[in-house]
Amino acid sequence: MLTVPEAARRVGRNPETIRRWIRSGRLRSQKIGTQHLIEEDDLAQAIGRSGSLPLPKGWETTWTGEPMPDVVALVREVRDTR
Repeated sequence: MLTVPEAARRVGRNPETIRRWIRSGRLRSQKIGTQHLIEEDDLAQAIGRSGSLPLPKGWETTWTGEPMPDVVALVREVRDTR
């Protein structure tokens, strides 16, 4: 089980972002006293393969109906070639 700061470090996010995900229901956690504890599998599921949360419905396509480009993957690809 991970604490909020540990989970944030693991996914490269701010701890407050992790807390927002917990409050909104995007990330499951168990509250023990004042600490939220997060299962590694739940964190992996919330993040998914792309390293970020899934887009809300309707954001997957442009106004023409074409799929949105995966900007995160493109940036990572450019960084990997350097």
